[in-house]
Amino acid sequence: MNAARRRGIIIFSILCTVLLVSFRLFVANKNGVMPNSANENLLGISKLISSQNNLKQDELLNKMTKLNKQFLVKQEARLSNLEEQNQLILEKLSQLNQKQLYNSGAPIRDKLINLVPYDSSVRFPAYIWQTWKHGLNDERFKQLYRQGETQWAVKNPGFVHELFNDDTTYSVVKHLYGSVPEVVRAYELLPEVILRMDFFRYLILFAKGGIYADIDTYPLQPIPNWIPENVSPDELGMIVSVEIDSKNKNWAKNYHRRLQFGQFVIQSKPGHPILREIISVIVDETLHKERSESLFLVGNSNEKQLDILKWTGSGVWTDVIMTYFNDYIKSSIYNRITWKDFTDLEIPKLVSDVLVLPKKSFASEIEIPQDGKIDDPLAFVKHYASKIWKTT
Repeated sequence: MNAARRRGIIIFSILCTVLLVSFRLFVANKNGVMPNSANENLLGISKLISSQNNLKQDELLNKMTKLNKQFLVKQEARLSNLEEQNQLILEKLSQLNQKQLYNSGAPIRDKLINLVPYDSSVRFPAYIWQTWKHGLNDERFKQLYRQGETQWAVKNPGFVHELFNDDTTYSVVKHLYGSVPEVVRAYELLPEVILRMDFFRYLILFAKGGIYADIDTYPLQPIPNWIPENVSPDELGMIVSVEIDSKNKNWAKNYHRRLQFGQFVIQSKPGHPILREIISVIVDETLHKERSESLFLVGNSNEKQLDILKWTGSGVWTDVIMTYFNDYIKSSIYNRITWKDFTDLEIPKLVSDVLVLPKKSFASEIEIPQDGKIDDPLAFVKHYASKIWKTT
């Protein structure tokens, strides 16, 4: 038998075997019976196919997750870059607007609004500002005033406490208000130290907020005690007290108003509208006096005192506060407010966002107790009313 024939027989035998096996499988399947070996083979093939599919799905999922992470990283980078560019544009626009505002002859009030916007929701800054013509190490710094200056710091730990003299106040004004030259010019023009010190207290409080206290004051209680328990600090923008409540029918000989608010102690949040207005009024008045060549105080001592009250002191301060109270847009008060609302005041009174304290609160007449215990809960500050700046 030659080789070709043998190959043919082998191929034929294989084909017959395949046909036989296929026939048996067909018959078994038709009868609902599957040999165990065939069933196992098919199950194995199914598992293999499923395993391969799961593997491919996992690989695809991992690739998609990786691509998604890469996309998010790139997207965040692009968004961050856009935010930086947007912030840069806003800053440049703000600088441009400020430059145009300051160079355009805009009203002083607009410049001040832009310089220090008022945010009533901020906390009262923990600053205590004081002024005196002598430094702490100067032997001319009286012991009486030194005690008060020390107690402001002792009773209010955590507060920044700064004492300025006439030279340092000028440097501070130039630094804080360099972009509003009218303010600096007005400060330079004021002919008396007392006028400049009056002006400075408004300027430092408007720019920084906190507490201003004359050097001839002595704190009786910590500053946080000033606010009654039934008043939230969030409601407040300023704290002042009554200074003058005259019952004399000839009050006009000595005072600008029969009832005046004191400015020897003031607490305020930065940018308060009352401070903005008092600064604007003083600037306008001072520049007007320069143009009319009437800058210097004239007359006898009483006439000069009245001029100071109207120019920078508690007289114009009172006028500005009362104007604020009676401006519904600013104060949200419907009823007309007059001096009668504060005469004989015995307890703190909240008007708009201003807490008005009785005269005794910032000008207490009690003696300073050795044990530090204060019988009157509304006695916060003792004011010696030394009129110290009038001796310069």
